[in-house]
Amino acid sequence: MALHVPRAPGFAQMMKEGAKHYSGLEEAVFRNISACKELAQTTISAYGPHGQNKMVINHLEKLFVTNDAATILRELEVEHPAAKILVMASQQQEQECGDGTNLVLGFAGALLENAEELLRMGLSVAEVTEGFEMACKKALDILPGLSCGTVSNMRVKEEVLPAIRTAVMSKQYGNEDFLASLIADACISILPAKVSFSVDNIRVCKILGSGILQSTVIQGMVFKRQVEGDVTKAEHAKVVVYSCPLDSMQTETKGTVLIKNADELLNFSKGEENMMEQQIKDIAETGVKVIVTGGKVGDLALHYANKYQLMIVRLLSKWDLRRLCKSIGATPLPKVISPTSDECGFCNHVFVDEIGDTPIIVFKQDAKESPIATIVIRGSTENILDDIERAVDDGVNTFKALTKDNRTLPGAGAVEIELASQVATFGESLPGLEQYSVKKFAEALEIVPKSLAKNAGIKETEVLSKMYAAHHEKKTSAGVDIEADVAAVLNAVEAKVFDLFVTKYWAIKFATSAACTVLRVDQIIMAKKAGGPKAKPNKDWDED
Repeated sequence: MALHVPRAPGFAQMMKEGAKHYSGLEEAVFRNISACKELAQTTISAYGPHGQNKMVINHLEKLFVTNDAATILRELEVEHPAAKILVMASQQQEQECGDGTNLVLGFAGALLENAEELLRMGLSVAEVTEGFEMACKKALDILPGLSCGTVSNMRVKEEVLPAIRTAVMSKQYGNEDFLASLIADACISILPAKVSFSVDNIRVCKILGSGILQSTVIQGMVFKRQVEGDVTKAEHAKVVVYSCPLDSMQTETKGTVLIKNADELLNFSKGEENMMEQQIKDIAETGVKVIVTGGKVGDLALHYANKYQLMIVRLLSKWDLRRLCKSIGATPLPKVISPTSDECGFCNHVFVDEIGDTPIIVFKQDAKESPIATIVIRGSTENILDDIERAVDDGVNTFKALTKDNRTLPGAGAVEIELASQVATFGESLPGLEQYSVKKFAEALEIVPKSLAKNAGIKETEVLSKMYAAHHEKKTSAGVDIEADVAAVLNAVEAKVFDLFVTKYWAIKFATSAACTVLRVDQIIMAKKAGGPKAKPNKDWDED
């Protein structure tokens, strides 16, 4: 009979074998804080225009060289449960505003670092989290008063440019003016009068070769494909879109044809040819010049399309078909029939072009405004193209955020220092122990100007003291001058460095909420991972 070994008393006794359990300040809280601090320190060095790039190789061995926190986190696949809470907060920020993910991580990391000091001093977790929440509420009350202006007309490029420029600057420092101008042109051209602005209506087409300054905006859509037939150009064309293959359809039921002689065989194949020709002829007679199909194009259909001078474009993605229909105002047809004039779309220019050595099909409209615009970006390597695409994505999301809330704040760390100064003053007026955590909240806000200065290679303590001095003189828009050789401040409003109110608002809210959630965890209970033993390798197996 096997000897029964009793389990150790306590929590482990209740759990299955292999479960892990941590509790208390030392084991749970400080462990969580250190994991979150590590994550925040990884991404905060990528903050701002001078942020360092990270080289991330994901589980599929794809290489990413980027300073975009959202991409880094997405590809890292963080395992630690507490660090995951921070990742979720930054993902929430990405969904809400499309920018400011690094700010959420860095600020939450700074809050937790300061909370650790307070806990080691002897404050309870409840006092720390209560203080943080009070400080957060106060900061969000102060924030609207720091607004330095609004974007009154979204269709005026000069008003929109500064906000987009600052968002792009953190990803593509040096090219921000050119890129911001492209993004503003594209966004304004598709801005609808009544319905809300959709980010999906700005398409990005990445074409390898040349340099970033050769990038352009096209009103319409660009596809990296070749046409199917011989016709490669159509002007002022009626376009019909089919979501099915352009081929003779097979019957649903099985049929058997009995052929007795050669004439019947010839007539049988001729009947199919005549039907196909009639279909293509009917389409051509409606005035259609371009056929777009979502499936394969049969040889017979292609032959007759060339005969009637029809241009044939095949798109493999149903999403691309939908977007093209939106762009040209067509209705996708599920069956090859001759279309009515309402079902056809219209496009001013459809042509095949070659950029570098990449063949493309362009659907271009002459109108200044169209439902969909495409930004064609050029770059010398795939990584550069990916990075420019992320910068464009941030710029477009900034434009969308402006359509929701058009207030702007001075950038370059000016808002954070002003908030820190006012929140610290508020902390001094509090009678209880919360005042310590309110002051630490104010201290955590300094992470933004600190990391901007540090990443630019300037002494952060000197910059902070100069910024505090300027803010005490009521210069509320004094921020870090990252272009100066020594520690210096600049007027963010005059330098046209703006942050969006909505981005800052949600970043402070999400970061505080994430930090408090992590602090409130006092026990970590991990069940044993599911899954049986690994299969034994078979040495006789082939490579295949």
